[in-house]
Amino acid sequence: MTALPHHNASTSWFEATARQRLAALLDHKSFAEFLGPEQRETSPHLGLFDLPRQFDDGIVVGRARLDNRPIFVAAQEGRFMGGAFGEVHGAKLTGLLRAAGIHRQDVVLLFDTGGVRLQEANAGELAISEIIRAIVEARIAGCSVIGLIGGRAGCYGGGGIIAGCCSHLIVSEQGRISVSGPEVIETNRGVEEFDSRDRAFVWRTMGGKHRYLIGGADDFVNDNADGFRAATIAALAKRQPLTTSVLEAEQKRLANRLDRFGQAQDGIDVWTALGITDPVGLPGSATEAFLEQALDKRENANGAR
Repeated sequence: MTALPHHNASTSWFEATARQRLAALLDHKSFAEFLGPEQRETSPHLGLFDLPRQFDDGIVVGRARLDNRPIFVAAQEGRFMGGAFGEVHGAKLTGLLRAAGIHRQDVVLLFDTGGVRLQEANAGELAISEIIRAIVEARIAGCSVIGLIGGRAGCYGGGGIIAGCCSHLIVSEQGRISVSGPEVIETNRGVEEFDSRDRAFVWRTMGGKHRYLIGGADDFVNDNADGFRAATIAALAKRQPLTTSVLEAEQKRLANRLDRFGQAQDGIDVWTALGITDPVGLPGSATEAFLEQALDKRENANGAR
C-alpha cells in the first residue's frame, strides 16, 4: 500500500493537493499506487522546452477501497502545469481505464485540469481520444466512471470532454466545467463575447451551480472531502451500464437544452427560464439553500448520462 499524506476530510477540496484529496476520499491505508514517483516516469518532452518535470507527471493512479468497495482511482495535480494532459499523464489514465474494463471494476476520477499541454499537443490530443474510448469501453463492460470536480484548475479542454463521457459527475461550487476556458474564448472571440476577468460571469456560465442546474453535473456538494466521499459512495451504488437508451436520453436532453436556452445571454437568463425564484441571489446562496431552490427546477434526463 502507498502512504498518502494525512488530510482532514472537512478541509477544502479546492485547496488540497491530489494526494491529499485521495487520502481524505479513500478508505484508510487502502491505496496502492501504479507507476508512482519512485518509477521516475516523467515527460519525455518538457525538458526540450527547459520546463520542470514531475516524477508522477501530474497524475496519481492506482487501486483502493471506498466504503470497502474495490475501485480504480486517478487524481490530477492541478498545481503541476495546471493538471494538463501530456504523453505520460494521458497514458497512465488510459491504462487505468483499460484495466478497469478488463477487471469489471468501477473508476473514480478526480479532475483538476486546464486541458492539453501545448508543449505536448499531439500526444495530449491522442491521449484524450484514447481516454474517451477507454471510458466508453469500461462503461459498456458495466463499470461506473465517476468524476469529481472541485479543484483549482477546474475541468477544461479535453478534460471537459472526458467529464462529459463519465457515468456520473459530482461538482462543488468551486468546480468549473467547459471545453474552452475563459481566456481562450476571450482571445478567439474578443472581450465583448466573453470577459475572462469577470469572475462572477465565469462562474455563472461554467461554475458548479450552473452546471448542476442545467444537468451537466449530477450532484452538487460542499467544498470538502466529506461531501465528495458521501456523494461518490452513493453514486457507486447506482451502477448503470452504457446502453443505446442511455445515449438516446442524453441526446434528447441536450437537444431540449438548445431549444430552451439557446437565446440566453447569461446564466441568470437560464436560471430564470428554469423557474428559480431568486436567480440574481442564487450565486451567493449556501449549498443547502441552493439545493432547496434547485430541487424541482434543474434540468435532467431521468438519470441518463
